[in-house]
Amino acid sequence: MSEPRFLIYGAYGYTGELTARFAAERGMRPILGGRNPAKTEAVAKRFGFEARSFGLNDPQSLQQSLRGVDVVLHCAGPFEVTSKPMVDACLAVKAHYLDITGEIQVFEEALRRDTEAREAGVCVMPGTGFDVVPSDCLALHLKQRLPEATFLRLAFMGLTKTSHGTATTMVRNLGKSGLIRRGGEIVESPLGSLTRSVDFGEPGEQHCMAIPWGDVSTAYFSTQIPNIEVYTRVPKAAALGARLVDRIPSVMGSKFVKSRLQRRVDQGPAGPTDAERARGASFLWGEVEDAAGRRVQSRLKTPEGYSLTADASLHIVEAALAGKLPSGFQTPASALGADFVLGLRDVRRDDLL
Repeated sequence: MSEPRFLIYGAYGYTGELTARFAAERGMRPILGGRNPAKTEAVAKRFGFEARSFGLNDPQSLQQSLRGVDVVLHCAGPFEVTSKPMVDACLAVKAHYLDITGEIQVFEEALRRDTEAREAGVCVMPGTGFDVVPSDCLALHLKQRLPEATFLRLAFMGLTKTSHGTATTMVRNLGKSGLIRRGGEIVESPLGSLTRSVDFGEPGEQHCMAIPWGDVSTAYFSTQIPNIEVYTRVPKAAALGARLVDRIPSVMGSKFVKSRLQRRVDQGPAGPTDAERARGASFLWGEVEDAAGRRVQSRLKTPEGYSLTADASLHIVEAALAGKLPSGFQTPASALGADFVLGLRDVRRDDLL
């Protein structure tokens, strides 16, 4: 039998290229894929990897391009657009599907493919990076500390400058409301309406605002906790501004505003430099509470988000290649456990209350 193989799609994007570089440093031999032949082949040549150039619009061609591939790590967003055709192809050729999204709608759509994935004998796991590996593992850890928990609050801070792909997703989502989970259901929550002070440890107390982060979807799957909120650090003025913007979605979500912002994204740097990543760190906090009012809290400190994304994704690829991932829809914590994140480089967890 041939050795299992994996493919990184979107390999010339910021995170895809970084992940390919990390793979080369580990002695891994991925196939690199992307739509643009010249860009894909340039990255592949740099590392001595095989290159395959293909788009996502032709299902038959896409399936043919995945020949001999056992695991796909999909790094080409916006995943709201690109994930479905790649999931379709992976299910057709019986390859595990992994991606680095943080988009709630992508997680929810992937969950709806659970039965198909189980029948195909493959794992469908979006969110193999900073979105949502550390927060998903933290959520499950908290659930294990307080099994009767009915409320989960998560918060994070410390991301460096965003990549083009992340910023493009943010622009696409302008004009949309915030999302939280209540009674097991995902519901809208006006941006800026939920704020709190969070003690992240080393950075101290920070003002945070609830945002529609991926854990609103994934943490429910991992923990079955029915009420979930996810916060990130923002200045108080920014939270107030978000609340005002939420009242005029037709303006912020207009083609005019989005096109102007997208031009600024395209003109900026691809993402943080190596030096910026090396200096960076990320901090996560979580709390669960049960119906009696009992609470426990825990914190994580991790490397900068893009570094963690590349590291975590490759660890999950290795688990997939070794046959260690369950079939069906999975989150990182549901498949690999709450302590998976502790096996990543420079990650520390502290229990508080």
